Amino acid sequence: MQTNDKSILDLMKDIGAGKIQLPDFQRGWVWDDSHICGLIASITQNFPVGAAMFLEYGNDNVHFKYRMIEGAPKSDAKPDFLILDGQQRLTSIYSSLCSSRAVKTKTDKGNPITRFYYIDIPKAVDPSVDRMDAIISVPENKQMTSDFGRKIDLDVSTAEKEYENKLFPLNIILDSVKATQWQIGYMQYYQADPSVCQEYLTFMSEIIQTVSHYQIPVITLDKETPKEAVCQVFENVNQGGVSLTVFELVTAVFAMDDFELRPDWENRKYNHLNGEVLNIVTATDFLTACTLLAAHDKGGTVSCKKKDVLNLQLADYLKYADILTQGFEEAENLLAEERIFVSRDLPYTTQLIPLAVLCALLLPDHRIKQSNVKTKIKQWYWCGVFGELYGSANETRYVNDVVGVMNWLAGGDLPKTIVDSYFNPMRLLMLQSRRSAAYKGIMALIMKNHSRDFISGQEMDFVRYKADGIDIHHIFPKNYCKSKGYDYIKWDSIINKTPISYSTNREIGGVAPSIYLARIEKKVEQGDLREFLTSHWIDMDDCMTDNFEQFIINRAKKILDAISNATGKPISGRDSDEVKQTFGDFI
Repeated sequence: MQTNDKSILDLMKDIGAGKIQLPDFQRGWVWDDSHICGLIASITQNFPVGAAMFLEYGNDNVHFKYRMIEGAPKSDAKPDFLILDGQQRLTSIYSSLCSSRAVKTKTDKGNPITRFYYIDIPKAVDPSVDRMDAIISVPENKQMTSDFGRKIDLDVSTAEKEYENKLFPLNIILDSVKATQWQIGYMQYYQADPSVCQEYLTFMSEIIQTVSHYQIPVITLDKETPKEAVCQVFENVNQGGVSLTVFELVTAVFAMDDFELRPDWENRKYNHLNGEVLNIVTATDFLTACTLLAAHDKGGTVSCKKKDVLNLQLADYLKYADILTQGFEEAENLLAEERIFVSRDLPYTTQLIPLAVLCALLLPDHRIKQSNVKTKIKQWYWCGVFGELYGSANETRYVNDVVGVMNWLAGGDLPKTIVDSYFNPMRLLMLQSRRSAAYKGIMALIMKNHSRDFISGQEMDFVRYKADGIDIHHIFPKNYCKSKGYDYIKWDSIINKTPISYSTNREIGGVAPSIYLARIEKKVEQGDLREFLTSHWIDMDDCMTDNFEQFIINRAKKILDAISNATGKPISGRDSDEVKQTFGDFI
């Protein structure tokens, strides 16, 4: 990495010649008219405007598609450098101080406009005038009007009118030939008036020379810089703006082979990955999964860290993207079987990646449709959820799980996630909001138990889930528990919550269970009501007698049994002294 000051003249010449270009992942520039005026004002006063960062271009390590910056002439030149940081400033400088075309910018409210920029000579040399007041932005036709266009307030549409208004066109300030020609015409217009000549000499000295000699600090990364470092650098320097994703970089890489990744991804997203669960899948998630799938299918070392995704080959993407898309769809179907219907109820969004890859690997020979295979996939999935293992360091776990599960299915040892999974019974009391993966997992298990609405008796399948406004509510109501002084850590935990329809929750209200169940019994046969409650692992007798402590014990047992059944692992510590002291009995 090198840091040098470079003259604005040299930088603009190199931009115009195509020696300095933008990587294709850079967004279009978005500076508005007032920002451009402020930038020009700073440069004319020799104020710093910040450093630019370039990437040396020229080897296979950095192989991005590139493009000229806005306002520069078209060129087939291969760049020597790509702009990583400073695009908006450099584009604004080039388009306003070098280009013969009007600058495409926008108003403060975001409306698109085109502008030419001038500097007022008398105001620019008057030290009492704020420099911003000397920078004039005019429409493309070089006329400023009022009264709905009927009155022309300023007209600089010809050189003579520029002379008349003493407005110097800033887009020639760095072109010594054009600036000299303008100066000759200006002097002739005023017939070499001594005061005008002196004023212009001062303008040349204080403004034109200042701009011509202006220096911009440039940090240059050499061409050996790896793509993952480029991505990290870009993220660091753009913390206040739109961050660069792995997807943007891979898009630029694939574009060199004339493949448009973005439309391809958008098509997949719109037609295949837009379901209630898959709508959360990002483009980078898809590329990570594709990298993992390709690496596993090829054999050898499997990895899907950022550097691996950035080095994904177009041939591999084309080979695996379709089957991976099907893998994601199969994963969504599998999750629906487990009663995870929408993305907000997905315990770990990250676990979708290895799940989709596993489904993709098992699709060609239809093994994902086999009951024994699917059972093992589900066991691995729930171990990840209830072991709460997908919170960090996910790339390594993705690899361990995909490799481990596939080996397990082939007769090998248990995968790492199943081995590592552990659920502490005391954790039930800590699960109080749906932000927790285990909390969401328990709710899914309750619905998988064919839980039924307390009043209608309808099972909470996907149709009922969407139509009836199913949400999570207290069984012993919140207000009732508060009035009784019950321990908050118990009554607001997952143990005292269950999925209930909106209408049924209104029926429950804030009264004791014995009271609201008596109301419900007027609409439901007692035997049916007991069955409905049992489907939620709720003991009806505990509720009819308002026995809160026994209810907590009995339901905690049922939940732990369900977790053990889903993970295929016994839950240790259910008979510990801590559990007995906290719950009043073993669970």
